[in-house]
Amino acid sequence: MTGFQAQVDQLKYDMLETLIRLKREGAVVAGYGAAAKGSTTFNYCGIRPDLVQFVCDRAPSKVNKYLPGCHIPIVPEEHLKAVKPDYVIIVPWNIRTEISNQLSYIREWGGKFITLVPQVEIF
Repeated sequence: MTGFQAQVDQLKYDMLETLIRLKREGAVVAGYGAAAKGSTTFNYCGIRPDLVQFVCDRAPSKVNKYLPGCHIPIVPEEHLKAVKPDYVIIVPWNIRTEISNQLSYIREWGGKFITLVPQVEIF
């Protein structure tokens, strides 16, 4: 298979392989930003709460709900600070710089960021 579908399939496999490896290593993985693009990506890839424990969002209208389809809980940012996950997926990858600057405090406990698109990257 070549072309766009092959690229999408490879990205899906890379995402799942990374998240499964981190899970096996005992890492806690959370997300930040309950954006529709993330919900679509998570559903397509089969990412569920066993791989991403929760997603934080600043919008009160999203908190205490779930990402549609994948049932990952949406929590306030304070939860991120309390749990101190090892990795935080920046769900709206198009504003990764803004969010990584906003959440730079996760580095204080050794946390790292992950973006899933356009390729899986841990930084």
